[in-house]
Amino acid sequence: MADNALSQLRSLEWLPASSPLLSVALLDWLMEEDSMTQRFERHCQQVTVKVVREGFAGAEEVGDEVSFLPEEPRYWLREILLCGDGEPWLAGRTIVPESTLMGPEQMLQQLGTRPLGRYLFASSTLTRDFIEPGQFENLWGRRSRLRLSGKPLLLTELFLPPAPLYQSLSV
Repeated sequence: MADNALSQLRSLEWLPASSPLLSVALLDWLMEEDSMTQRFERHCQQVTVKVVREGFAGAEEVGDEVSFLPEEPRYWLREILLCGDGEPWLAGRTIVPESTLMGPEQMLQQLGTRPLGRYLFASSTLTRDFIEPGQFENLWGRRSRLRLSGKPLLLTELFLPPAPLYQSLSV
């Protein structure tokens, strides 16, 4: 499940927010400015994280997404499944340039099973450069460049079939 979901996440095709494929209900989820973790918490009893992979990776391993970040020899790569009541709702991939990990931001390496959103949205220094919606077959996702104290990281998310996003589309 995890490998398949992360493969699908890396296969997302990016769309402009003005794409006719994007309904108002879909955009409500994909363009969410606040924490997706907090939004998921409104739809379940407990949000948990299953860490699939975490560690340093070179630019060649990170892939094309490195173009959204400063060029560096190493990046912190974290791939997870975010679960609602134990069911995987979202596959997430975070890429953090090594230079971003200086100072308090080194905590990004020590999240363990703590959702990224809980850490990011507790920071008064968090800003977002953009959100870009994406699609892979019948699944939806998004990527966003965020900054902590002005230092960038890239977050890509794929909403898996059980995610509440899809229930909101069928209403």
